[in-house]
Amino acid sequence: MLRLKRATVLVAGPPTEMEQRLAIDVDGERRAAIADVGLVGAAEPGDELVVNVEALELRLGSGGFDIVHVNLTRGLDGEGTPGAHVMKLNYTSLQHAVSPVEEGRADGTPPPLRVPVGRPAAVLALHGQLAPLAWAFAQAAPRARLGYVQTGGGALPGGHSCVVRDMRAGGLLAGHLTAGPAFGGADGEAITTAAALHHGLTALDWDAAVAGPGPGILGSGSALGHGGLQALDIAHTALALGCEALLVARMSSTDLRARHRGLSHHTRTVLDLLLAPVAVAVPAGEQVDEIDRHDYRRHRADLDGYARSGLPSRSMGREDPLFFASALAAGEALAEMASGA
Repeated sequence: MLRLKRATVLVAGPPTEMEQRLAIDVDGERRAAIADVGLVGAAEPGDELVVNVEALELRLGSGGFDIVHVNLTRGLDGEGTPGAHVMKLNYTSLQHAVSPVEEGRADGTPPPLRVPVGRPAAVLALHGQLAPLAWAFAQAAPRARLGYVQTGGGALPGGHSCVVRDMRAGGLLAGHLTAGPAFGGADGEAITTAAALHHGLTALDWDAAVAGPGPGILGSGSALGHGGLQALDIAHTALALGCEALLVARMSSTDLRARHRGLSHHTRTVLDLLLAPVAVAVPAGEQVDEIDRHDYRRHRADLDGYARSGLPSRSMGREDPLFFASALAAGEALAEMASGA
C-alpha cells in the first residue's frame, strides 16, 4: 500500500508552471515537500494535504522530500484538460488525460516513419549526463538545435528537472518532450519514445535529439534491473527511425562501487545486448575494453570550460571528472554527427 500521511502547509514557495516547493508539518515534524502543479495545483500556507512519504522515509538519495498526493483544501475542483482523452499514469490514482503529439496532424494523415537523413540521437544512461552533453554540443555547433526526450527509468514528472528549465531558458535545449510513462513535457507529450523522437526531429525541426531518463534512477545493483537499461530500447528505437545512434557512456573515476568505475557495467551491458552497432563517445586518451562491432569515437572534453558554465559539476554529490568528461565528449561527437562531418 501507499505510505500516505496528512500534512499542513507551513511555507509555500512560488509555483512554476510545473512544480512548487513547500515546507509542511507532518505529525509535528517540519519536512520538505514538492507539488506537481500540473497534477495537484498550487498550495498556500494552511492548506491541508495528503502526502506520499515513502521516498523520504526510505532515505532514498534522490527522494529527500515528500510528494503531494492531493490538496484537500483547494485541489478537488480540477477539470482535466479539455478534449484530451489519452491517459498517462493510467490505472493509478494519478491518471490524467493528455493531448499527445501523435494526434498533432490536422489532416489526420500519418507522418512518414523515418526522420530526415543525418539527424542523430544520443542516448543517456543518467540524467546527469544531459547538461554537459548539451553544453559541449552548443560549443561545437552553436547554430544547431538540440532537443531532449525524457523517458522512463528516472523521475517521471517533466517539471522536476531544474537543469532542463535552465537549459531551455538559456538556449542550450530547443525543446523538451516527455515519452512513455514520463509526463508534463514543456513542449509536448508523447505516448512512445519513437513518436517523441520523430516529432522532435521533424515537426520541431531539431538537428539532433538526446533521450534518456529524468533525474534519479531506478536501480537494484543487478545487470538488468536498473533504469539505465532504457538506453537499450532508446537506441533500438532511434536506429529503427533512421537516426545515427550515439551511446553516451557512463564512466566514473570516483564512484565507490567497483562496477561503475571506468566504463560502468550499465553501459557494458547495453553495448553487449544491442542488436545493431552504434557510435560510442569516449574522452580522448581514455582506454576502454571495446566491443568490436561498435564505433568508438574519441573526442576532447573541455572540463575547465564546462566548470565555468555554472551548470551542475557534481555527480551524485561528488566530484567525478571522468563522468563529465565522457558526457562532454559525447556532446562533441553528437555535434559532429549533426553537421555531417
